Amino acid sequence: MREKIQRSRLKIELTFAVEAKEKVATDTVLESAVATTDVGGGGEARNGGLQGFLSSLFSTLGGVFSSSFQETQQNVVMASRAEQPINGEVRENKQKNMGGEGRNRRVLQDIGNLVAKQGNGGINVSKPVTRNFRAQLLANAQEKTKKSSTEVENGVVVAKAKAAQKPKEEPEVIVISSDDESEKEIQSVVKGKKTRDKNAKAYSSVLSARSKAACGLPRELVVNIDATDMDNELAAAEYIDDIYEFYKNTENDGRVHDYIDSQPDINAKMRSILVDWLIEVHRKFELMPETLYLTLNIVDRFLSVKAVPRRELQLVGISSMLLASKYEEIWAPEVNDFVCISDNAYVCEQVLLMEKTILRKLEWYLTVPTPYVFLVRYIKASTPSDKEMENMVLFLAELGMMHYPTVVLHCPSLIAASAVLAARCTLERTPFWTSTLKHYTRYSEEQLRDCAKILVNLHAAAPESKLRAVYKKFSSSDCCSVALRSPAKNLTTLS
Repeated sequence: MREKIQRSRLKIELTFAVEAKEKVATDTVLESAVATTDVGGGGEARNGGLQGFLSSLFSTLGGVFSSSFQETQQNVVMASRAEQPINGEVRENKQKNMGGEGRNRRVLQDIGNLVAKQGNGGINVSKPVTRNFRAQLLANAQEKTKKSSTEVENGVVVAKAKAAQKPKEEPEVIVISSDDESEKEIQSVVKGKKTRDKNAKAYSSVLSARSKAACGLPRELVVNIDATDMDNELAAAEYIDDIYEFYKNTENDGRVHDYIDSQPDINAKMRSILVDWLIEVHRKFELMPETLYLTLNIVDRFLSVKAVPRRELQLVGISSMLLASKYEEIWAPEVNDFVCISDNAYVCEQVLLMEKTILRKLEWYLTVPTPYVFLVRYIKASTPSDKEMENMVLFLAELGMMHYPTVVLHCPSLIAASAVLAARCTLERTPFWTSTLKHYTRYSEEQLRDCAKILVNLHAAAPESKLRAVYKKFSSSDCCSVALRSPAKNLTTLS
């Protein structure tokens, strides 16, 4: 603490001494200049006196500044020596600028983290820099630059030496080959350079070949049946999978269960007669296939919740078709048309009243996935599909809709898939069940075999049946006469 006080006092005294010396020199110069100007009387004497005054002023100020700068530099060197580390501890230089207001101050830089080296006078001083001091600064800067460049060069040399000493690692050789000896080398990496044969196969194809060899059977690919409909906005290719997922999840809501035992005046044979007649009416009115399947669904669902007398069974049928026509058709038949087709067995008021009764019992729930909804999708998945294949599937499906046990025992999607399987067997389309059909129907051959056998038996019995509406419809050339084809003889040959 005492040392700091002494150093501060020394600096203050030096500062006052320098200022006093500068003041005395300035006063002396001014006095001499005034005396010189007063002595001369003429203009020439005044000019000569003024020149003498200026030259003496510049020489005096130069000497003062030079002497004061040398004194200040000596004082700074002494102060830096005094502030050297004591007992290995570096003290912070907290020198205060105690100069007057007219004195140039030091620029405030980093405070407390500058440690002056011993004997180094390179401190920023706001005094005129002499030639010797400027030369010294230039020499120091050149020395630092040379030192830094030497260090960089040495570092580069060391790095190159280390790189030369590090041994080069040879790349690992990877060779992938298939199990078949006749196949060429697929991919090889030798000495860091990749070489590929033109006939080389990709790694995924090798894995597929190995899986086929492990299974012993070729793996069939699933065909994207919606690829050709990507530009068709009506096909809704982006949402079609979600739509059919919804149909699969909700088909049990509109599924028909066994209800004949709850009907005192109606049996399964009467229902088949009604369905056969509705198929003829549907064909006479040239309605859409969706209308027929929705009509049969409405009839079965209504009969499952309400007992109907025999005399009103036909009224239930025409009222159901009227509802389905209003739901599906663009130009639905009128009520009078259904009254006429029923041979005036009922009047318009009875048809409308039955229509209201059906809607109340079904709670206006008409949007149900019928077998036809799934038939459209599964026929498309039965590649290659043609007109004959489509009519054969529809023929077998309508035979199944006339058969009461088939309707109540199987869900709509299974009936549709079984019709596709039976049609492929009848038309001898091999394989009978493909990976594409299994993917889109989510049924295997074993799950569909029982229902497919029922449909084939109905096909075999159709020519001799009294209910010939379906057989007659699909015997025409418009439907490719698929009903005249021989039924599939043996479904046990499915593989």
